[in-house]
Order: sequence, then structure tokens, then C-alpha cells
Amino acid sequence: MQSIPELICYVGRRMFERRLTDMAGGNISVRDEENIYITPRYSAAHKHWQLDPTDILSMPVGSTDLLEDTRFSREGKMHLAVFENYPDARVVLHAHSFNIQPFVAACKPIPPVLEATRKYGVIDLVEAAPAHSDQLAKNVVAGIAGKQDKIRSNAAAVLIPYHGIVIVGKELMGALDSLERIDWNAWCVLSSRLIN
Repeated sequence: MQSIPELICYVGRRMFERRLTDMAGGNISVRDEENIYITPRYSAAHKHWQLDPTDILSMPVGSTDLLEDTRFSREGKMHLAVFENYPDARVVLHAHSFNIQPFVAACKPIPPVLEATRKYGVIDLVEAAPAHSDQLAKNVVAGIAGKQDKIRSNAAAVLIPYHGIVIVGKELMGALDSLERIDWNAWCVLSSRLIN
């Protein structure tokens, strides 16, 4: 059985290979009963998502030790805020997905147009805030409010204006699956306009 750091590395590579995130950023975190694990700063820009399990940072649940670590992801505060406010959340994926980015650039929600994405409902936008800010963390937490049933059953998602998507889920592989389903759904919304 793979360790959590090994699974995080696997998911990061798959996200990058499948254009579910880019070299500009993104982050992956997982919480178990004792620890929070998170990808380090510059996982994309410096490592191109070719991470080794020893790259993955960890700290005990409830600790803030990593906030002082220079390797801590600049958007890690958002991940920690989600975990603190939603006990059922076990995974946070933040990504810059190829087909989702036009929606965040245009500040438009993504409607579910495929049967496989109906369970997520409309993927709405949170209030805009600067990347890596405390306000962004608060806005993502507020955007997830009311979606706890989606987290418990699979995953919930929100869009960050001009930035990317956040998936909050109950397990890592399910969150990766949700990210790709929503990205494909976004492509279908965009390309279907060419059919009419």
C-alpha cells in the first residue's frame, strides 16, 4: 500500500500530465487522523510536478509549524483553513486546469452539462482576493459553506476568479477524478458553442 506522500506525488504527476494543472502552480494536501501533508512551494515551477515523497511537507493536525517553513506553499493557508472549518474534508486540490481556466478568467460559473458532473452542481466562484492572502483562505472557506454533503459523498468545488479551482474531498483519488470530470465538463461547455 502506498504512503500518503507517495500518493500525493502520483496525483501531482497525473494532474500535470493531463493538463489539470500547469507550471504556474497548484497545491495538494491530505489530512489523516494525525497529520496534514502538503506539496511544497514551487512544486510546479521548479519541480514540474516530478516530486519525490521526501519533498512532501507534514505537520501534526492543529499545528501551525509549517507556516514558518520557507518551503510551505504560499497558498497553504487556504488548505489549512479548509481543514480547520470542515472536519469531513480530507483532501484539498488547488489547480490551474486547462479547460477550467477560461471560466476563471471570465469569472463565469461552470454549469453541469454531463451526467458525470451533475453531482457537483454548478461550480460557482468565490469572492476574488489576492493569491496567497488570508482573505483568499476566508473566501474559499465561505464558498464551501453549504457543500458539506458533497464533501461527505465525494467532493465539492469552487472557482477562484482569475486564478483556478479548488476541490475539497473525502479522499485523494476521488478528488483527482472530480477535477478531471469538471475539466472535461468545462471543455464540453466551451466546445458545444461551436456546434450550434
